[in-house]
Amino acid sequence: MKLSERLQALNGDYTSAEVTTTEADPEVFRSGPDPLADFKSKAKQALYVKLESRSIDATMGEAELKAAVVNELERFLAETEIPLSAPERERIAAEISEDILGYGPIQRFLEDREVTEVMVNATNPIFVERKGKIVKTNYRFATEEHLRQVIDRIVASVGRRVDESSPMVDARLPDGSRVNAIVPPLAVDGPSLTIRKFAADPYRVADLISMNTITPAMASLLDSCVKGKLNILISGGTGSGKTTLLNVMSGFVPEEERIVTIEDAVELQLLQEHVVRLESRPSNVEGRGQVTIRDLVRNSLRMRPDRIIVGEVRGAEALDMLQAMNTGHEGSMSTLHANTPRDALSRLETMVLMAGLDIPVTAIREYISSALSVIIQLSRLSDGSRRITQITEVVGMEGDIITMQDVFRFVKRGVDANGKVIGGIVATGIRPKFAEKLAEAGLPLSAELFSGVTEKVA
Repeated sequence: MKLSERLQALNGDYTSAEVTTTEADPEVFRSGPDPLADFKSKAKQALYVKLESRSIDATMGEAELKAAVVNELERFLAETEIPLSAPERERIAAEISEDILGYGPIQRFLEDREVTEVMVNATNPIFVERKGKIVKTNYRFATEEHLRQVIDRIVASVGRRVDESSPMVDARLPDGSRVNAIVPPLAVDGPSLTIRKFAADPYRVADLISMNTITPAMASLLDSCVKGKLNILISGGTGSGKTTLLNVMSGFVPEEERIVTIEDAVELQLLQEHVVRLESRPSNVEGRGQVTIRDLVRNSLRMRPDRIIVGEVRGAEALDMLQAMNTGHEGSMSTLHANTPRDALSRLETMVLMAGLDIPVTAIREYISSALSVIIQLSRLSDGSRRITQITEVVGMEGDIITMQDVFRFVKRGVDANGKVIGGIVATGIRPKFAEKLAEAGLPLSAELFSGVTEKVA
């Protein structure tokens, strides 16, 4: 394949970019037509021709290909008669390089450390989440075909596909960032692409403390809970930081223990050496070959795990996870979507019923209460910050009701002039029953930890 054809096939031929910015500050957003759109389109076409005329080896590696593109682009811009300032020349070179070598207009947001989520709605302006707030940018895909090419490239890299017969897909980028794409006919107004970014350097507990997500006292408690092999469920809404907290807490697991992680799309970035990562698989074009989370949970029981970590429970696999917790696989962890610890138990109960077994509700609740020890509730507050709002102990059963008690609780006191939430973490003063189990494991908890003193969160 010729080099120009290779680049064309890889990135597509797009003729315009409707909006752009000349501002250095990424938080300044302006919309409007790009006066240099035609010039950039011609520059890309000329670039393909120049690369081919110079007979560059089409079998070169990605690093060499990138260097060739950048060199030819700089040469083309230097030869142009259009008067361009140094900032304009630099910006145009960056944009064309992104179109040819990266993911088009979203490339700059994937490289921006302050952006945590990228949301593409067909050819409409791209939205991003920056510093916990969703903002509208002045970048967009020029055509739906361009967007589809980017989606196809992402999902193909992890052996998945998206088309009319399979119009929804979960995938990941090379850095582990979570990707969801949905295309017509399900997406009525055009392809939609959502990317949840993950830090290049995984967050540690010190990072969560500095971001006021947790306090040192709570971090100490969670460290003891993980090392003491309590079964933990992390609950929260979309974008509240469940996976990030799960990843941080998995770092408390001792190095000598064997960990098996199970996810729809691999997101966890564990630092331990003895880790086996399992990922579910959708069916192929013929409708065969599907491997579900439930299949992987069952298989993990035969892998001699010390810990089983399920990225998120969404369905019948909840039953298998609870069975693992109740049959000697202590210290397991998972996440689910729920607004409160009580809602988390209700969702878990519903998901167990999805397994299709005729189990009385009371028996399911007894199973849940004996399996789980702690529920951690996360919330994204109005100012965009993510906080642990409750650490709740699952105590047991009273009649047919699962009883719980809060160990820590976030108390909101108001909002300051800048819209930042003012509040604090309060230890409720209740000493949890699991403290006895931790003491037996050589992890005694200080009485001061549950004294009821408020730790201010600025």
